[in-house]
Amino acid sequence: MTKLAALVPMRHHSQRVPGKNYRPLAGKPLYQHIIETLLAVPEISTVVVDTDSEPILDGLRRDFPQVRLLPRPEHLRADAIPMNEILLYDTSQVEADFYIQTHSTNPLLKPATVSRAIQTILSDFPAHDSLFSVTRLQTRLYDQHGHALNHDPNILFQTQDLPPVYEENSCLYIFTRKNLSRRHNRLGERPLMFEMDAAEAWDIDEELDFAITDLLMKQRTK
Repeated sequence: MTKLAALVPMRHHSQRVPGKNYRPLAGKPLYQHIIETLLAVPEISTVVVDTDSEPILDGLRRDFPQVRLLPRPEHLRADAIPMNEILLYDTSQVEADFYIQTHSTNPLLKPATVSRAIQTILSDFPAHDSLFSVTRLQTRLYDQHGHALNHDPNILFQTQDLPPVYEENSCLYIFTRKNLSRRHNRLGERPLMFEMDAAEAWDIDEELDFAITDLLMKQRTK
């Protein structure tokens, strides 16, 4: 049986939204939403939280004793530490065939979507050696110099008829430790783009994201 561990790194400190990982969202601390989602995914063997936050550690010990805790080492706590370095540490501590990484800042992610991503990569491995989630964009895009990227400004197609481009939305990554160690990157040489619904893909990075996500979460729970 394939062993799959879910990794959820969480910093105590947040640069743009203070205390966001444990700030209340729709009636509970933000981190609890993603933990409940991952625990509801049958393919996941272990849910692991890597954090330097005492409030998060205390809350997980109290409310989610089945979650494995990895207190983050001091040398990995600075804001400038790349996520891949943290994942190298995490995967050295937790043995699994595949790792799935997400964030507490993706509270709208659904268990069924996570399951679908897992089944997608398992059925396509090793033709694709990793997976990352994306959101489809069909809108007129320009670079910093005002040059059109995905359309001809002289031909005004309806946006729904434009060729789609895809945004890496940071909701899901699935990879092996072998590839992570070899490349120092959670994406392998042949990554698979996994398209998901934009309504699930909100990533809380700024105060506006928090307000919108809180509203969407409250609507979902009614």
